[in-house]
Amino acid sequence: MREILTGIFTWPWFSEPHGYNFNGHFIKHPDGNLCVDPVEPSDEDLAELARQGVARILITNRNHSRAANKIRARTGARTAIHRADAAHARKEGAELDDELKVGDKVGPFVVVGAPGKSLGEVVLHWPERKILLVGDAVVGDPPGKCKLLPDKVVDDPPRLRDSARGLLALDFDTLLVGDGEAILSSAKERLRELVQTF
Repeated sequence: MREILTGIFTWPWFSEPHGYNFNGHFIKHPDGNLCVDPVEPSDEDLAELARQGVARILITNRNHSRAANKIRARTGARTAIHRADAAHARKEGAELDDELKVGDKVGPFVVVGAPGKSLGEVVLHWPERKILLVGDAVVGDPPGKCKLLPDKVVDDPPRLRDSARGLLALDFDTLLVGDGEAILSSAKERLRELVQTF
């Protein structure tokens, strides 16, 4: 794991078919440490997560349960996902405990709906630090730019474009991504550039 921002750590898993990293995130917080969309960790990273402690695992969409069960088993963390994506994630083997509701505050994050890729896609907004953490709502590829996933893997492409456009209403400068490369400054401008192509 490497510290990408103060108190926020990430670790990658390279996806050969996609040509970019999938990323897990670990956020230290006094109310309980969070793990978001965890990808397969190395033995060292898993041991470090267990040592630091994880209170909750947050899954942004039905396809991002990834290594959640492994981290849940090792740390005793509770796993949460939006209700609309829970059945699909369970079918893929995810062990779920809680529901992520739009508008809820989880640690420092506000849960924001971003449907389109799937009905229950959410993003996590940390207003005070101007951070937006996304799963599949936006991809950081090529590095320094934003794109959307191809229409063929998206449930409702027009709705996903509407969701991406809606994210511009949030106050953020940093974009942390489940897929691709994070954009650590001027991220809202990069997203605006993408939205202008719709």
